[in-house]
Amino acid sequence: QGLQRALPIVLGYLPVSFAFGVLAVKNNCPPAFAIAMSVFLYAGSGQFVAISLWGSGIGVFSIIASVFVVNLRHLLMSAALAPHLTRLQRWQKFLFGYELTDETFGVHTTAFQRGWALSATTLYSCNILAHTSWISGTILGVFCGSLIQDVRPLGLDYALTAMFLALLAPQCRTSLHVIAGAFSMLLAVGLKAAGVEQWHVIIATVVSASTATLLLHYKEQKR
Repeated sequence: QGLQRALPIVLGYLPVSFAFGVLAVKNNCPPAFAIAMSVFLYAGSGQFVAISLWGSGIGVFSIIASVFVVNLRHLLMSAALAPHLTRLQRWQKFLFGYELTDETFGVHTTAFQRGWALSATTLYSCNILAHTSWISGTILGVFCGSLIQDVRPLGLDYALTAMFLALLAPQCRTSLHVIAGAFSMLLAVGLKAAGVEQWHVIIATVVSASTATLLLHYKEQKR
């Protein structure tokens, strides 16, 4: 089950992490540091932000602050999964949280929504396989990236977006899910256009999810 759950993530992670490795090299990031980021930071969008700021000569504390803001969504994902993980011990939850990404969150959430019985083996095997593929793609990109002058014609820059769309679709089970997703998308784009560069995704997520929850609560009260 863990392998089946991880397979589509692996297929998406390999090209995206390869692109990250290439970008890291082109931004004069030491290969060991780029690989260490994939091992310890393990945050796709956060790593791309960090490398881009690194290449621009931004200070280390500014990079840390930017990555922190980008990864704040993990607080929301952890809170959403917490009720399903009450049977796990604290150290098991810590390890699970360390490996949690947008993609593993998507597949685990879908499984829980379908009534899947909690299995630590399935959770960890899926997470570790996904993480291993991310590290492997980074290593390939770091050491083979010099052979590729421009990754854009390969379409690797769209791999992350395509993966998010594939994870979003199965979770849109009702019209309210679709409305919440569309509203958050429009709000995020609007906030970014208005100049809210770092917080637009977090604000859009909180506002749309809260609004959808209130609408659901109001609908249940009417019933």
